[in-house]
Amino acid sequence: MNYDNALDNALGQLHDEGRYRVFIDIEREKGAFPKADWTRPDGTKQEITIWCGNDYLGMGQHPAVLNAMHEALDATGAGSGGTRNISGTTVYHNRLEAEIADLHCKEAALVFSSAYIANDATLSTLPKLFPGLVIFSDELNHASMIEGIRRNGGAKRIFRHNDLAHLRELLAAEDPATPKLIAFESVYSMDGDFGPISEICDLAEEFGALTYLDEVHAVGMYGARGAGIAEKIGETRIDIFNGTLGKAFGVFGGYIAASAKMVDAVRSYAPGFIFTTSLPPAVAAGAAASIAFLKTAGGQRLRDMQQEHAKVLKLRLRAMGLPFIDHGSHIVPVHVGNPTHCKALSDMLLDEFGVYVQPINFPTVPRGTERLRFTPSPVHDAKEIDGLVKALDSLWSRCALNRADACA
Repeated sequence: MNYDNALDNALGQLHDEGRYRVFIDIEREKGAFPKADWTRPDGTKQEITIWCGNDYLGMGQHPAVLNAMHEALDATGAGSGGTRNISGTTVYHNRLEAEIADLHCKEAALVFSSAYIANDATLSTLPKLFPGLVIFSDELNHASMIEGIRRNGGAKRIFRHNDLAHLRELLAAEDPATPKLIAFESVYSMDGDFGPISEICDLAEEFGALTYLDEVHAVGMYGARGAGIAEKIGETRIDIFNGTLGKAFGVFGGYIAASAKMVDAVRSYAPGFIFTTSLPPAVAAGAAASIAFLKTAGGQRLRDMQQEHAKVLKLRLRAMGLPFIDHGSHIVPVHVGNPTHCKALSDMLLDEFGVYVQPINFPTVPRGTERLRFTPSPVHDAKEIDGLVKALDSLWSRCALNRADACA
């Protein structure tokens, strides 16, 4: 086999379909977010505004987080020294897990190197703990959940997105004695819509199923203390929470929160946890400080500002007749519907207007639903929102793009 030709063909296919991903060289400056410097292809630098980051509240720049990380770095050095079992458990990891457990009102929590790994490791381990387990998964669940469910060796049932009738039908078809788990998300990141959490908990109670809720795009963002959508709506019946430390909390890592017995079992059986070096202590310290801050009134002020800026952006887009999707969350997807156009718009926004937003193409979203996904934050001001909307309006007109699907 000619391996180089095979690689050329694989990469060429992405280029032909307009789906080849290009990483641009940007440098964030402490205290200046959402501003950053972009190194252009000719080597010159240009100031840009980041509009697609998942540091939703700017906590990656917050003094409480940076101070905690500096203190831990000065006290302990860089790395953790090993896996949690060998030498990688420190006071900082224990403190972080205590903050997470308290956030979700659970007995315990377990920190992983990312929320992807937390989902993959946990969902692939649960059938070892509950032989014969059937996992019921929303069809739009994140790739990490899909991968964990695929690898677990157990049975799975895929229900149509947020379709409670279909989920009920699938649950009813199983033997009542079969162990079951329903895996779903609170905020689906590409459309920004919400999962029917309480209704799914009702079905779980009726059919004797566990519930597994991915709150990755909601933790820090919703609820009186930033615990997510379940906290916001007062839902306390979730068995296992998954969350990230790398989005609204602004640092790095992922976790699950559940009963002490559930966490202990996953800790003891999941290869994705057992054989992975733990987070650096400075990262754990920063994440714990971020969670602690976002539980306070100061955190609520950031959440309120973020929601206000998202509302303003949506109002401006609606006034321009631009085709965005609005399910009431903090995520603002603008529909393009063609991968080549999507990439071209992204390039023009960056080159001509200093607006950085990456194209979202297949396989992240279905073909024909390609989009630009904007994430306004508390630190995007009115001037930046105005500049973004005018840039989009100008390019939509210049490129003769369809506005008929506006506000779908």
